[in-house]
Amino acid sequence: MYIQPTEIVGVSTSGKSTDFDSVMHRFESYHPNHFFSNSLEGTVKRIVLVSGSSNTDLSRRISDFLDVSLVDPQLVKFANGEIFCEIEKNVRGADVFVIQSTCTPVNDNLMELLITVDALKRASAASITAVIPHYGYSRQDRKVSPRTPISAKLVADLLTVAGTSRVITMDLHAGQIQGFFNIPFDNIYASPVLVNYIKNELMTENTIFVSPDAGGVERVRAYAKKLKADIAMIDKRRTGKNVAKAMNIIGDVQGKECIIIDDMVDTAGTLIEACRALKENGATKVYCCTTHPVFSDPAIERISTSDELDRIIVTDTIPLSDEAKKVEKIVVLSTAELLSKAIHRTFNNDSVSSLFI
Repeated sequence: MYIQPTEIVGVSTSGKSTDFDSVMHRFESYHPNHFFSNSLEGTVKRIVLVSGSSNTDLSRRISDFLDVSLVDPQLVKFANGEIFCEIEKNVRGADVFVIQSTCTPVNDNLMELLITVDALKRASAASITAVIPHYGYSRQDRKVSPRTPISAKLVADLLTVAGTSRVITMDLHAGQIQGFFNIPFDNIYASPVLVNYIKNELMTENTIFVSPDAGGVERVRAYAKKLKADIAMIDKRRTGKNVAKAMNIIGDVQGKECIIIDDMVDTAGTLIEACRALKENGATKVYCCTTHPVFSDPAIERISTSDELDRIIVTDTIPLSDEAKKVEKIVVLSTAELLSKAIHRTFNNDSVSSLFI
């Protein structure tokens, strides 16, 4: 089930951009590229939106919010798997924003992004901002044992060398990944979208927020503080890759409606185990709010057949499979407004952090 935001700040009912901020400059209605004139400096800036193939629905929503037409690059995949990209519009001197999630298939989408950035660089774009709603390889942010890679750092180097000028992403798995880059990096939070849904649809006087592990306590505390609720934590032990066993509940969940907050759900093994532990400790309902619905097999089967999980709320940073779209307990919220604002403010050299502070 996909839910369109009912209350969108700075956007008209038609879905077109009206006035994100009173001091922001308006785009002129000139397609496919929009111009912004700076009379004080006598310069002209031009914005171009380029969509990759990983999440075209989100790209179209961002295009609608900004009232800027998408430039779809000519992408060809050869018989041996190589990817070819050709930008069919003139981007010389333009500020280009490439929208591409590095989700499944991760390696193909990552290479497509790198090749597109390289094509734009060689087409003389003034700047290239990679808008990556879901940053693949973000869980490989440190060495967990000897002779292992730090793949998140490798991806950062690849993006930089390819010609990326700036990166905009959403809810990084590990905040320190920002330090892997020597170029500007904006980590956008999906919390405004999720908090609005929780407040209107889920919050009761018995609500308690739950962290699925110790590392997520800070994230959960931010939600609980915003909505004035208590928190609990699940102590778990990971026995292998994508395998976890919930051990103990830290906090009182007896008679409570629990909302688990996490940045992503992969195989859903940890999630279902957590839901089971919460119900066994007296929780009346269990919901989950997560930004990135990775949903690797057998996640959809686990979610759809679980009696312990009442509802899972995700965002559209990663497109759902056809199978996932049929599961009624999966609710999808759009992040297009947040990403549109971030793009708009970046283009106008305005503050992005003011979206959340």
